[in-house]
Amino acid sequence: MSNSISNKVAGVSAAATAAQAATTASAVSGASAATIMSATAGTTGAALASTAGLAGTAGAASISSGMAAVGATVGGGMATGAIMTAAAPIAAVGLVGWGISKLFD
Repeated sequence: MSNSISNKVAGVSAAATAAQAATTASAVSGASAATIMSATAGTTGAALASTAGLAGTAGAASISSGMAAVGATVGGGMATGAIMTAAAPIAAVGLVGWGISKLFD
């Protein structure tokens, strides 16, 4: 069924994830590390990046190394990692919402 609730949830989730990625990309594209850090400070993406950061580091060092490590998984750098970590929480919430909606389809 093409108009199922899960299809609508998936569409809204994909749109929200793309919008967040585009917003973050416009803020960090071609930016210095300091600009990337100031654009992402205090966000869920920064917290997510810090968990992927270099062991034994804290604060900005952990966040920036985490963003670089995440970005490196797709051949990018810190800016790519910032975009990926900013969009990841929205995509995860959308995936959970989609999974729940599949139960009712």
